[in-house]
Amino acid sequence: MSVYLELKEKAFKANMRLPEHGLVLFTFGNASAADHENSVFAIKPSGVPYKNLKPDDMVIVDFDGNVVEGTLRPSSDTKTHAVLYKHWHEIGGIVHTHSTYATAWAQSLTDLPILGTTHADHLATDVPCTQPMDDASIQGDYEFETGLQILSEFEKRNLSYKEVSMILVGSHAPFTWGNTPEEAVYQSAVLEEIAKMACLTMQIRPDVPSLKKTLIEKHYRRKHGDEAYYGQG
Repeated sequence: MSVYLELKEKAFKANMRLPEHGLVLFTFGNASAADHENSVFAIKPSGVPYKNLKPDDMVIVDFDGNVVEGTLRPSSDTKTHAVLYKHWHEIGGIVHTHSTYATAWAQSLTDLPILGTTHADHLATDVPCTQPMDDASIQGDYEFETGLQILSEFEKRNLSYKEVSMILVGSHAPFTWGNTPEEAVYQSAVLEEIAKMACLTMQIRPDVPSLKKTLIEKHYRRKHGDEAYYGQG
């Protein structure tokens, strides 16, 4: 019997939430759940339709991308997950989708601007979008390089992965993360919704300004930090 049953179950449940929230079609996406104490994570197997998935199908991989347990090939994005887990020690789940609106922003090579309070409720900055990867990286260890590309973008912009839990990989698609796999799924759903809202807003008014700084700070701080007062504590 596997010693990773609980971890596999967490990853399975997170993956099953993706089609439930309309974030994936067919096999377009993956979710993983990490165990930092043992430096492993469970991830969806590559190319297996969600309707056919079972908890035991989840593949256990270490933070260098090596399969530890499982008979199926892990997601093709496994090395990207591995890089992020290895460097960001406080994330417990990662989600990658090709959800329509977030992917459209990624394909436009454009940061997702903070236009309204729904966005500000979740993060106090634009959602960053990377530029396309260089040819040498694409032709090399592509998925590993994608992880490095995300790390580099956060370092370049001086962003904290604890405060900004999503990114648009330019010409590709979004990645999100959280303290738990459930939180990573939540962030993925939020990203898709604010991407949709921004797209519709800019169709109505292409020159719409960014949200006022005072509104950004008010909405972000009432949900985050020591002075938060949203919800029941």
